[in-house]
Amino acid sequence: MTFLRNSVFALAAFAATPTLADLTLYSGRGETLVAPIIERFTAETGINVAVRYGGTAELTILLQEEGDRTPADLFWAQDVTALGMIKPMFAEMPSETLEKVESVYRDADGRWIGISGRSRLVIYSPERLEEADLPTTMAELTDERFRGRMALAPTNGSFVAHVAALREATSDEFALEWLQGLAANEPVMVSNNTAGYQAIADGEADLMLTNNYYLGRFLAADADFPVAQTTFEAGDLGNLMMVAGIGVMEGSANKEEAVAFVNFLLGQTAQQYFTGNVYEFPVTGEGIVPVQGRGLTFQEATEAAPEFDLNLIVDMEGTLELIRESGLI
Repeated sequence: MTFLRNSVFALAAFAATPTLADLTLYSGRGETLVAPIIERFTAETGINVAVRYGGTAELTILLQEEGDRTPADLFWAQDVTALGMIKPMFAEMPSETLEKVESVYRDADGRWIGISGRSRLVIYSPERLEEADLPTTMAELTDERFRGRMALAPTNGSFVAHVAALREATSDEFALEWLQGLAANEPVMVSNNTAGYQAIADGEADLMLTNNYYLGRFLAADADFPVAQTTFEAGDLGNLMMVAGIGVMEGSANKEEAVAFVNFLLGQTAQQYFTGNVYEFPVTGEGIVPVQGRGLTFQEATEAAPEFDLNLIVDMEGTLELIRESGLI
């Protein structure tokens, strides 16, 4: 009887212990980049994460189609344009989570938050371009001297977000004229940023507007990789500082676990991973050891960056339509 009574008490205690829910994450960030840190989260918390990988634009459209029926608990996007489009589907995050980063790296209404930073800049072949030949502003990329020499991935999420920022900073007319100038210069079309770096290394192109973090990866594999990078003049929109960010879906039944995942990504382990392994910039800064000798430093990037509210980058479809109108896609 004693054994039976103790067994009943034990079963009751077990039943009363809350179980950790699994999470479903839609990730516009590539599997090779983020899978290791997701696995680390599971190892430390016991919370399993089922990941659906895809392009940020593709997953944005999918979430809009699924609406309240989406199985996703979280959406991790490569750029803020997608986050802005999905914003009405996100739940407001706890203030203690939002306060982990500066306001410039999160939604003004607290519905998404930046996880890692990246700077837009120009990469080039130091063998075929002298420093004096480099563009000093983003606008100069349409100059005749770059005809047939610029690599371009016009559907890349970061490029689309950058054009969206250009629209907000100037006008649709100015942005379209700039895009048409790029098209008239007969750019070397590439599938993505990685391909652009390789095209410059292989002599197929001489320069490209891209993100800073790729160079660190190439240099880690080959210290003599023949590509360099530089910023435009300080304050130019070409040096836009952007973030990859995440939001918790309003319809998630696992918000507590989802917020725990976000907090983990903002913790020192994950922030150091993004800095040391992915070569992006931390959004928290505390206790993070910067990677040396891999191109642009965080201080250089922030000093060169323009003042711009990332919350304004929301119209992805309208921006894609403008890129189509220019003839680039």
